[in-house]
Amino acid sequence: MSSPKQVYVAVIGVGGVGRCFLSQLSTLSTRLSQSSSKPIHLLPILLSRSTKALYTEDFRPLSLETWQRDLDASTQDPIPLDQLVEHLSRCPGPVILADNTSSQEVANTYPALLQRGIHIVTPNKKGFSGSYKLWQEIFTGDTTTTTRGYIFHESTVGAGLPIISTLTELLATGDTISRIEGVFSGTMSFLFNNFAPINSAPIASGGEGGGGSTPKFSEEVIKAQKLGYTEPDPREDLNGQDVARKLTILARIAGLHIESPTNSFPVQSLIPKPLEDTKSGEEFLEKLHEYDEEIGELKKEAEKEGKVIRYVGSIDMETKSVKVGLEKFDSTHPIATLKGSDNIVGFYTGRYKDNPLIIQGAGAGGEVTAMGVTGDLIKVLNRLH
Repeated sequence: MSSPKQVYVAVIGVGGVGRCFLSQLSTLSTRLSQSSSKPIHLLPILLSRSTKALYTEDFRPLSLETWQRDLDASTQDPIPLDQLVEHLSRCPGPVILADNTSSQEVANTYPALLQRGIHIVTPNKKGFSGSYKLWQEIFTGDTTTTTRGYIFHESTVGAGLPIISTLTELLATGDTISRIEGVFSGTMSFLFNNFAPINSAPIASGGEGGGGSTPKFSEEVIKAQKLGYTEPDPREDLNGQDVARKLTILARIAGLHIESPTNSFPVQSLIPKPLEDTKSGEEFLEKLHEYDEEIGELKKEAEKEGKVIRYVGSIDMETKSVKVGLEKFDSTHPIATLKGSDNIVGFYTGRYKDNPLIIQGAGAGGEVTAMGVTGDLIKVLNRLH
């Protein structure tokens, strides 16, 4: 099969991550089209957001320079998802769909899109952490077809960090995974790196830590929200479900049958029970200080042991167990020494036993998330070659 000279790109979701992706796509498109050996032309044929879309019935390429202005001026409605499958399948060449949404409805169409030979790259966790049935349909589907599309979702865990690709390569090369452990939330990383910094813990040999004023957990949550590290309603971060979805994805790749992230394993919520039903994020933040003592005591207990508390997720392949919540770590442990809002993941394997293979860096943000999506698009292009 000869290499395609033209590859069509459809993009759903052009907000924060989508906007960064389109900027990266423009740069990539210019570079690939100027290749002296095998030039490839990436042709954007559809841009869609929740209220409107921009496309042509005959798949004429859209401008990556004026797309935002053109989309704002468009009077076209988004194509209904069932019709989108048919529309893209009529395209005169290979199609890559970049789903930059967090929509369950879009994720539900993945099996149908793949069945029609449409390739998918996405940071949308819903298709991979929802029902196990959907996971199976995405990755197995109808194996009798020879035109099935490729799908990559590196950015569903750790944004642009090569977490999924590393796990996949470890398994593909015959390594045995014993445990995966890490901080999978930029929000939780920022909160606990500030609430329980390593210089607040007494030195294990009996010395004292850095001292200074003791931060309150509620104060750190308010600070994180003001700086944009949390959702507008911080409960969406503090309930642990985002971390649980990421652990579900990794556990499934590693071979565990995780039915769903909501009832298959323990997930520690940091929302005080009485505040679960507060009417708004503002009301939640106003009352959160009333419950500082409980988590403050956990912090003090850890400090007495020369440790700090961190919010982590772990997968134990030997016991086939997954859990998400607070754990204590020695102040010298890589998880304890994280800075800012970085993510960190350690793979303990047959090859990496005592010293895990560690991946660390920014695990959230538009540019790095879009980088993961763009990297996945390049993976599809390589396979089409």
